[in-house]
Amino acid sequence: MAFDDLQAEIANLINQMEDQPEDRHELYEQIRERLNEMRAYGMPLPEDLVALEKALEAEFMAAKEAAPPKKS
Repeated sequence: MAFDDLQAEIANLINQMEDQPEDRHELYEQIRERLNEMRAYGMPLPEDLVALEKALEAEFMAAKEAAPPKKS
């Protein structure tokens, strides 16, 4: 996939995230996948998207740690 196509797809995912906050985790996973594709092809990563990826990852990790343990 071309760099411009990946950037456009990521921008679209961010717009979806703003419109559908209940799907933040799914959109985070999609953004992460696209950035990983860019990494795999050695493409330069937009710094703002890398920062967003890290912020969302930290948010989800904090929520996971704050959640009560599951009962077996």
